Amino acid sequence: MQDRKKTLVIGASPNPVRYSNAAVKELVRFNCPVEALGLRKNSIENIEIKTGFPKLDDVHTITMYVGPKNQSRYYNYILDEIKPKRIIFNPGTENAELLNMAVERGVEVVEDCTLMMLAHGSF
Repeated sequence: MQDRKKTLVIGASPNPVRYSNAAVKELVRFNCPVEALGLRKNSIENIEIKTGFPKLDDVHTITMYVGPKNQSRYYNYILDEIKPKRIIFNPGTENAELLNMAVERGVEVVEDCTLMMLAHGSF
């Protein structure tokens, strides 16, 4: 990973068996600045899991770990406040509605696994 752009993990969980937890840890391991957003305040190692819709600056990538049925509450936050350059829909989070809204705003959309992207150097 050559470019270390700040990444927001939406759906972050302190549960070590969850993929979002592994993603936060891997992003840290790859020296990628990472923010975590979840349902409850907690932490993953030294990364605070924030709740609600916190003000975050310079987020390049959002990686989704929230299913499509629960994503609509984040639409305005993602597109109007965070304004990422890229959204990664991990397996099971694919959402045509948010995908289309993002593409209309010039956001790069990727349907892939963040963990695999990191492992293969394509993040």
